[in-house]
Amino acid sequence: MLLSGVTLISPLCKCQNWQGRLSGFGARAAKHFARSGPFCSQVGHRDDFRDRGDWDNSSSWQTGTWRDRIPAGLPVSCSGLILLICVVVYLLSVVFPGFVYGYLALNPANLMQQPWTIITHMFVHASFDHLFLNMLFLFFFGMELERRVGEAKFLQIYLLSGIVAALAQMLISPAGLVGASGALYGVMGCLAIIAPEIRVLVFFVIPLSIRMAVVLFALVDFVSMGSADNIAHMAHIAGVLVGLAYGYAMKKQMKYY
Repeated sequence: MLLSGVTLISPLCKCQNWQGRLSGFGARAAKHFARSGPFCSQVGHRDDFRDRGDWDNSSSWQTGTWRDRIPAGLPVSCSGLILLICVVVYLLSVVFPGFVYGYLALNPANLMQQPWTIITHMFVHASFDHLFLNMLFLFFFGMELERRVGEAKFLQIYLLSGIVAALAQMLISPAGLVGASGALYGVMGCLAIIAPEIRVLVFFVIPLSIRMAVVLFALVDFVSMGSADNIAHMAHIAGVLVGLAYGYAMKKQMKYY
């Protein structure tokens, strides 16, 4: 619920034993897969960081963009499309677990043979609660960031954060990866830089600035590294760092306009 710019956030990273639901090839493919944790949030402020072309190109005002020619109410936002893809992939994983976990999830041992999984693993989720909480985060924080920076920059932040997060996790663990949390941590990190006025209620109780929330969750992940909780803590930290760096670069660039 949006209350004068106040953000509600619930950083519950709940790990589930999803491997037991798979059998045969699917179970073997998913055996070592780690998963990332979710957030949920709501925010709302003005647009400040879109490409100047969105504002300065007079032809775009006269002819409209491709989104202006699509009927209202359709899920045309980039974050909305990502959400839809994640839901579809999850449904496919229920029906065809062997295919999804064997060809879309990231297994470091097979990365050279399946290079696409460095991206597709972001759309695979281990359980319904894993999917639900990550998509809740994407719906609120992701759409807010996209509204501020535009579709292109949002997609860059999302994919870059997810890719770097996966690579960082692979440096310390041979286990596989599924989940969007590395990318979503990057989204939160970027918002912490370009929208520091956002405040959050951690666990719906503790009021913090979004920057303090980022520091808190990064510390929790750092302390939890090495634990046997089946959560990719290094991926979270790397994702946040990418988002912070991207947000800082955007804010610095705006000073020249």
